[in-house]
Amino acid sequence: MTSTARDHQEKGVEPPYEPARLHEQAGPEKRPTDRVVFGVAAGLMVAFIAWGVAAPDNLSSVAATVLDGVIEGGGWAFVLAASGFVVFALWLAFSSYGKIPLGADDEKPEFRTVSWISMMFSAGMGIGLMFYGVGEPLSHFTSPPPGTADAGTSEAFDVAMATTLFHWTLHPWAIYAVVGLSIAYGTFRKGRPQLISAAFTPLFGRRRAEGGFGRAVDVLAIFATLFGSAASLGLGALQIGGGLVAGGFMDSVGTSLLVVIIVVLTIAFIVSAVSGVSKGIQALSNVNMVLAGVLALVVFVGGPTVLILNLLPTMIGDYFGDLTEMAARTAATGGEPTQTWLAGWTVFYWAWWISWTPFVGMFIARISRGRTIRQFVAGVILIPSSVSLIWFAIFGGAAIDAQRSGTDLASRAIEGQLFGLLDTLPLGAVLGVIAMVLVGVFFVSGADAASIVMGTLSQRGTIHPSRGVVVFWGAVMGAIAAIMLLVGGGGEDALDGIQNITIIMSVPFLLVMVLMCVALVKDLRQDPLVRRDQRAVEAIEQAIDYGRENYGDEFVVAVKPHPADDENAS
Repeated sequence: MTSTARDHQEKGVEPPYEPARLHEQAGPEKRPTDRVVFGVAAGLMVAFIAWGVAAPDNLSSVAATVLDGVIEGGGWAFVLAASGFVVFALWLAFSSYGKIPLGADDEKPEFRTVSWISMMFSAGMGIGLMFYGVGEPLSHFTSPPPGTADAGTSEAFDVAMATTLFHWTLHPWAIYAVVGLSIAYGTFRKGRPQLISAAFTPLFGRRRAEGGFGRAVDVLAIFATLFGSAASLGLGALQIGGGLVAGGFMDSVGTSLLVVIIVVLTIAFIVSAVSGVSKGIQALSNVNMVLAGVLALVVFVGGPTVLILNLLPTMIGDYFGDLTEMAARTAATGGEPTQTWLAGWTVFYWAWWISWTPFVGMFIARISRGRTIRQFVAGVILIPSSVSLIWFAIFGGAAIDAQRSGTDLASRAIEGQLFGLLDTLPLGAVLGVIAMVLVGVFFVSGADAASIVMGTLSQRGTIHPSRGVVVFWGAVMGAIAAIMLLVGGGGEDALDGIQNITIIMSVPFLLVMVLMCVALVKDLRQDPLVRRDQRAVEAIEQAIDYGRENYGDEFVVAVKPHPADDENAS
């Protein structure tokens, strides 16, 4: 302790705490492959594929049984936790922690805001919006949640749009934000590896986080990411196939064509992935947003424009008006019909989003360096939620209006409903082709991000995984989707099986996410900015107490160099 500090302490006043910069780079950019994580994850994939090929019926049966148990016995946990993550994320943003940067104090964001939002949105749910943009509002309109409204009525319209927003706005993005924020803070502020396991260092210590427990978490993250992405690849293939049929290019879509589509998309996202985030994903994500904007603008102008404009404030009002009821809906009050509905929608969605958090959370963390916590939460939750509001108002509103006007879109398979809506507009065939391209590009941008994340998990948190590992996981992702389509004899049963496995994998991650919240708060309490503010307040309080004790009210608090400090400096 210096003599200056000792003199201040003797007078009852400590100087403000001014820590040195604690931010460090997260180790070397290139790291060796973790043979345990990579080997175990690869072995599990081979075993699963072998199980699916040898006994597909048994695999499907086991997955369905486990899934039923998860939804019936743990549905309440998903409902409660999802809303808890929303509250937690918003609390962080509005608290004093919100000003903490995800990096050094003076570090600038790595990506421009537009590109940052585009990449985040494409990775998070771009292909989902294409697949469900028409299908979900239309489904809730023709078959509303139990006990809410009669099908096909004006009340059902309101319920359909509010329920869709509930599933696609604050809750899913808050789920992503919790994981992304924990990883980004640990990586760019604390200098830890970009791994999900590293987030547990404040709770369990570095040895356990990097030991067997941490490696098990990272293997599970790879497993969940792989199956979530494979399911998405299958959905994208089905929708592209539906577009080929709707456009008259094909009479029907068989398994062989779906496999060809998967192979083409797999090659595309591998090429994009090995080009790197700043080149491949950023470029594709920007293309995504332009194409999606064009398609939405055409539907907005060519569809029921006034109805869509009226929907925007109505949807917001209905959403917040029904939010507590939707967030608290469980089988306890609605019985079997409500439980069945929840299993198909809300609980399914919460589990689905959670199963994607290892992938989306890590990717959002990777692209958010230099943002503050407040900027992160605002960007990750509010901006995509606003885009989802506009998207569903345009496509959902136009679809329900067409349904009420006599065009029976609801009778189509869900992957064909978007193309059915586009057929009602001028140049519908051209719009259908644009939609198919958009589905493909959305998937490529999301899947190459997933392959990079799995490479990061396999190579001890490097932010630049080797091309060989990235290509391997990309190929495995495509192989799983293709094999499950072949085993399922058309793809639908196989995709259901993949989705079931993905949901099952979300169960341990629900607990992981809760623990990540606890670990993050523990970390933030010791952040240099927080400690500096605390010590500054303490110093001012001590100075005022000292002044009152010695001078009454006749004193001022001044900050000036201490004479001893000037002598030392000279």
